[in-house]
Amino acid sequence: MKHSCWIVFVVAVLIVGFAGLELLAQATDPLVGTWELNIAKSKFASGAAPRSSTRTFVQDGDGLKYTARGVDADGKPTSSQYTAYYDGKDYPITGSPDSDTISMKRIDRFTSESVQKKGGKVVVVNRRGG
Repeated sequence: MKHSCWIVFVVAVLIVGFAGLELLAQATDPLVGTWELNIAKSKFASGAAPRSSTRTFVQDGDGLKYTARGVDADGKPTSSQYTAYYDGKDYPITGSPDSDTISMKRIDRFTSESVQKKGGKVVVVNRRGG
């Protein structure tokens, strides 16, 4: 009888462990992390290329905290940030000359869309995943 109880315990622990891993895998956004622009491998349609750019995304519940830091083509430091959630609402972006709000929504488990606006007018729509 002791042997049967031990086997049931081990199986229960494995089931709970695998279920936890599945939830963790679902909760982790592939965008989370720190991304550094490789200037040599990048192409810019207009304007001068920045000297550097690093973007950091941190998971915040069902949203993201974003921070961008860099140096523009003239050698001036740049910085912008936001915290936004996948609920379709507009959230403020600070430090960006190109946009002042962002909204994000999940299309499905693997796809999301963000919309950036400047003065209420859409300036960027980004869809990732698929």
